[in-house]
Order: sequence, then structure tokens, then C-alpha cells
Amino acid sequence: MGSIMHEIDEEILRLTTTLIRQQKQDGSWRFCFENGVTIDAYTIILLRVLKIENEEELIRQLHDRILAAQRPEGYWQWYQDEKNGNLSLSVEAYYALLYSRYSQSMDEPLQRAERYIRSQGGLGKITSILTRSILAATGQAKWPRSLTSIPLEMLLLPDSFPINFFEFSGYSRVHLAPMLIMADRRYSARTEDTPDLDVLLVERASPVEPPSRGFQEWLDQLHSGMNKLIGAPHALHEAAIAKAERFMLERIEADGTFYSYASSTVLMILALLALGYDNKHPLVTHALYGLTGMCYRTADGMTIQNSPSAVWDTALLSYALQESGTEEHHLAIQQASSYLLALQHSKLGDWSRHNPNPVPGGWGFSESNTINPDVDDTTAALRAIRSLARSDSTFRESWNLGLNWVLSMQNQDGGWPAFEKNVDKELLTWVAIDGAKSAAIDPSEADLTGRTLEYLGNSAGFDERQLFVKRGTQWLADHQEEDGSWYGRWGICYIYGTWAALTGLTAVIRSPERNESIRKGADWLLRIQNADGGWGESCSSDRLRRYVPLGESTPSQTAWALDALIAVHSQPTDAMNRGIRRLISSLHEDRWAVSYPTGAGLPGHFYVHYHSYKYIWPLLALSHFRKKYEGH
Repeated sequence: MGSIMHEIDEEILRLTTTLIRQQKQDGSWRFCFENGVTIDAYTIILLRVLKIENEEELIRQLHDRILAAQRPEGYWQWYQDEKNGNLSLSVEAYYALLYSRYSQSMDEPLQRAERYIRSQGGLGKITSILTRSILAATGQAKWPRSLTSIPLEMLLLPDSFPINFFEFSGYSRVHLAPMLIMADRRYSARTEDTPDLDVLLVERASPVEPPSRGFQEWLDQLHSGMNKLIGAPHALHEAAIAKAERFMLERIEADGTFYSYASSTVLMILALLALGYDNKHPLVTHALYGLTGMCYRTADGMTIQNSPSAVWDTALLSYALQESGTEEHHLAIQQASSYLLALQHSKLGDWSRHNPNPVPGGWGFSESNTINPDVDDTTAALRAIRSLARSDSTFRESWNLGLNWVLSMQNQDGGWPAFEKNVDKELLTWVAIDGAKSAAIDPSEADLTGRTLEYLGNSAGFDERQLFVKRGTQWLADHQEEDGSWYGRWGICYIYGTWAALTGLTAVIRSPERNESIRKGADWLLRIQNADGGWGESCSSDRLRRYVPLGESTPSQTAWALDALIAVHSQPTDAMNRGIRRLISSLHEDRWAVSYPTGAGLPGHFYVHYHSYKYIWPLLALSHFRKKYEGH
């Protein structure tokens, strides 16, 4: 035990020293939120559509990164073990390379990409609604029926109607509104400079498939509600267009971005063009400024982050440092806490429409985000400022506001959502849009519920004697998989959900050693441990909704599994010791598994490599191991 503790001490010292050195002057940490090449591709396409002349260097850098990410087989993929590549991503990459004008259709890499895309069925087989919308908006395809069949008048339906616009998740709304505007106008920005993608059409005309029974039922209910609207059809349609435009404009952040997401900002700019805005309109140029401001230079080149993670990273890293033994009066902790304090939300956002206690107090994911807080970032920030809240009245007031906001966000079913309360109507998942089941609603999730319970127990001092805690533990018990795991929505995937659930349950249950759910979850983690002592799960789990082993160990997933087992076991086991040694060794390796994406966005279509995760979760796991077992 002495030997492993010595290794842990050395690694904690190395990590903390590195992190303190990397902190920015304003108290933040700014690691890359890396999300494949899709946003890079959208940015190139948008810059060419707008005929921007002063961003050639950025276009060239984005082009080079996209080209370097191509696999020898011709495709692009979201993750290393994504078999046969990703058709939608490959089309986006091919289109952007061609549109950049730094690659030509007869170049060997584009020829390989063309052969791959055609072998997969061509443009007609693309499932991503974002890809299909970008293609339609730039004249490469017709607008998909899944969008043209949804009338804009839906935005006029009152909140009391069961399937009104605000019953969709916030993430869906900010992408759906600009897409519906463009689909309504059948907008096409195709010009003489637009590349021709006809070579990617395998079948020129595909029979129109009838809508699914569920989608048709959804449309029928939608039209039933619209029939109750009072007004001439033309006037109602004009009112709906105006409301959709206003919806976007009212959610533009100070940096010009739409809801602080790059993807929705790209769509908003195109929608503004569809509404008649000029390329040089201040709203367009400001949005473009915000979009290009999301650049990050990595070892692989320049990329555009979909949503920079400065708040998330700073909160988690400050907390991890404190767990490792860094005192609250240390300058790094003081500066990080002050940074977080200044970014607590003070304005009402869309979350308040469903919340009967609309008092601001949450935190968002990005620095520019002022109206879209989420439960996970809020509990992360509250963990980070806890020590100062004990002695400083300003931080105590901030803590109380944040705690009350988190409690007010609990769903009726007892679990916690990410962004909005009780936005969980299954009817909305019937929309004929790929990924709607995951993106259309914002239901309770095991990772959010577990993380919230962990905060409430270990940081706020609550336990299962409080009814709101008891309801949360019951939700987790009811949603455990038969094998003992839990599905996690925002990380990969069953390891992530099981870690969150186990650390949450052990934090609030008074006799965790006798809890059957905890035992089953811990046993499942031990069953899936790799031979090398670590843990690793494929992003395919997210799409297939079952655990798929990666075959390699990743630092963050190994740390999650260890942290969960540390929370459960009163004494270290051989399996945990092997895991600790594998975790430490992985932090000194430069292999693909170290940068494997373990953050989830949209199953099959969006995954995240958090550059901060090789510091945050290993430091937490090592610190918790030392804190709990040092006397053994």
C-alpha cells in the first residue's frame, strides 16, 4: 500500500503543478472542447457563402485540419472504432474541402472520399438533419420533408397546448427555429461559386417515403391545435415568421452567437439571409465574429469549438485541486472562484417557462452563455465555491441562489434534467428527425441525477431523509439496467452513468453497504474491467443503447470507474489497485485511447474530446483514493 500511495502522491503533485501553471490570469482554465471536424466544415461553407475575404488564413487552416483527419479508406469518423466511417460527417468534410478551393475534385483524397460516399448510397442516404439542412440551404438538395411538413405556425401555439414549441428541448429549439425558417422559404444560397455535388448522387430520384405512424399522429395533433388559431392563414403565417425571427434575435448573446452554440449560430446566419438580411448586416457580421472567436489551436491544427467549455473546465478543475489538498486561500482557488462568481446567471431564460420558482442562480457551460444555465455546470460551480461560501458572505449568497435553483429544477418524476424542467413528452420524439429521441426532449437522466445527488450529499450535507433526495434515489433505483449499470446521456456512456449514479447514491444513502442498487452497479464495473486494469467504452454504446467495450483503456473512463468503486468500498481491493496503476501509466502515454472522445452530444452525430478530462477525472480519482485509504 505504501508503494501505491507514493505513486499517487507523485502523480497528484505533477497534475496540480501542471494545472496551476496552466491557469489563465482571469482565474479560468481554457482547454479545447474538440468536436470532430463538423463545425470546421460548416464554418468554411458559411464563410464562402457570405463571400468573406479576410478569413483566408482561417479557411486554409480549417481545410488542412479536415484533410488531415481523413482515413486511408476515404472516410471521416467521429471516433476511432466507428466501423465504416460516418457518411454525414464525410459529406460535410468533402463539401467543405471542395468549397474551400484549396482542394479540387480530382485530388486523390477527394477521389477516395467520393468513392466512399457513393459506396454508402450517396447524398440520399444522409440521416443527419443538420447535414441535410446545410446541403439544402446551399442548393445541393431539396429541403427534407421532415422539416417542410412542420408548419411555422407551431410557434404561435400557446404553452397550454400539449405539443407547443417550448415543449421541445432548448437545444432542439435553437436549431429547429432557423431550419424551419429556411425550409418554409425553401431557401437556397447556391451561386456560380458553389461546388457541384451531383457526383455524390447515386440515385437522382428517390421515392418519397410516407411519414411514420408516430410522426403522422404528431402532425395531426399539431394541425388540430393550429385549427384553433384565430386569423386569416396569410396573416397567421406572417406572424409565425416574425415570431421565429424574434425567437432567434432575443437569444443572441453578447458575442453575437445564437445561444452560445456554433452550430445554431451557423443556422441562424443562414436563416437571416433567408429572411432578407444582407451579408454585411451588423447581426450577421457580429454572429460571424462570435463564431470565429470559438477557434482553438490544437496539436492537430485550428478548429472551431461548438461551445467553449471554460466555465465547466474551471469549475471542475478548481474542485479537483481542492480535493487534492490545495487550500481555499491558495491564489489559484481564489482566482477561479472569483471568475465563477462573476459568471453566475442573473437573468431569466427559457428554463423559467417550466419552472414554478423562477429565481436565477445557475451557471452555463460557456463564458458567453448568460441565459441557458444547466444543472451539471451549476453543481460543478457550487462544488468549486463551497469552501469560500463558508467564510465569505458574497460567496454564501451565490451558493444559496445556486442551491435553490438546482432544487427547483427537479423533475416531477424525481430525477434531474440538464437544462429545463419537465420537458419530457415522449410524443415529441416522434418527429421524423434523426436523433429526435435524444435531442427533442430533456428528460431526467442518470448522470444528471447522480451528479446532483453527489453534490447535495457531499457538498450541501443532505441525505435520504429529505424528500427531494429520496425521490432522486428512487428515480435511480427505478432506472437501473438489469445488468446493474446506468445509461449516461452526456458522457460515454454506461461507465459514465454508473459512476454518476454510484457516487450520488453513496453520498446520500445512510447505509450504502446494504443497498442492492449500489452493489449491483459496483459488481458491473468490476465485470467490465479490462485485463490491463483500466476501463474503456466505445462511443457505439451511445447509439446502440447497450454497453460496447472499446478494447482499450481511456484515462477518463478509468477514473470514473475507480471513483465509483472508491465511493462504494471501505477498503481498497486488488482490482482498484490495478486500476490506479493503469490510470497513472495512461497519463504518460501518447496513444489514440488517451484522446478518444468520452463526451456525448447527439448519438451517432456528435461526440466530444474534452482536453481537460485527462486532468480533471484522474486527479479526482487519485485524490479520493488517497483521502479515503491513506490510513490503511
